Amino acid sequence: MKAAPEAQKRLLDLAELDSVIDRLAHRRRTLPELAEIDERSKLFAKIATQVIEAETEAGDLAREQAKAESDVDAVRTRADRDQKRLDSGAVTSPRDLSSLQSEIASLHKRQGDLEEIVLEIMERREAADTKVTDLIRQRDELAAALSTAEARRDEGLQEIDKEASEVQGRRAGVSGEIPADLLALYEKLKAQYGVGAAMLRGGRCQGCKVALSIAEMNRIKAAPHDEVLRCEECRRILVRTAESGL
Repeated sequence: MKAAPEAQKRLLDLAELDSVIDRLAHRRRTLPELAEIDERSKLFAKIATQVIEAETEAGDLAREQAKAESDVDAVRTRADRDQKRLDSGAVTSPRDLSSLQSEIASLHKRQGDLEEIVLEIMERREAADTKVTDLIRQRDELAAALSTAEARRDEGLQEIDKEASEVQGRRAGVSGEIPADLLALYEKLKAQYGVGAAMLRGGRCQGCKVALSIAEMNRIKAAPHDEVLRCEECRRILVRTAESGL
């Protein structure tokens, strides 16, 4: 392939712009906020699930407490009713009196047992409600931190995209000055090796950093100025300049 030396040198400008574009793309992929957001999002989802579980537990305990209190009220009501019967004197049979007194004592014991259960449930419910409050606080704080990180991410991406757009514009201008066949070769090599062209500086390819042999340098010296050369080591387009050491 033939191309004017100046056109070949423009490949170095293009490669430098592509390097900048690649660095910007890397910055875009590795913004610290992206990892932070990912970590916080996972933690937020975990805590949100814990909030639901804690609220469910607190709700179950509230219903359990209500049922236990209802049982206490039912036993208390029955004990009060029996006590009124006893106090009224309506029951005169010694056997019936003994049975009624025994039932009242049993009901009082049952009431005491149920009240202990209510107290135990209340303690568990209080702990559950405290847990819900604490988890909601953590969730809300995390949501605020996540929102802040997302705002920083968006600002960072906007800045990178703006710079990338400017560089892409400059790249379009440079590529427009390069012959189509040379540009096509460059693009093909860039897709394969990441860098499509490299300078020959001081007898060394700046793409692979390998020093060329004396025989290869002699071959390059003998080549026409408009011949498009390739590095035998990395196969990139080898661009000759005043710094090539020829």
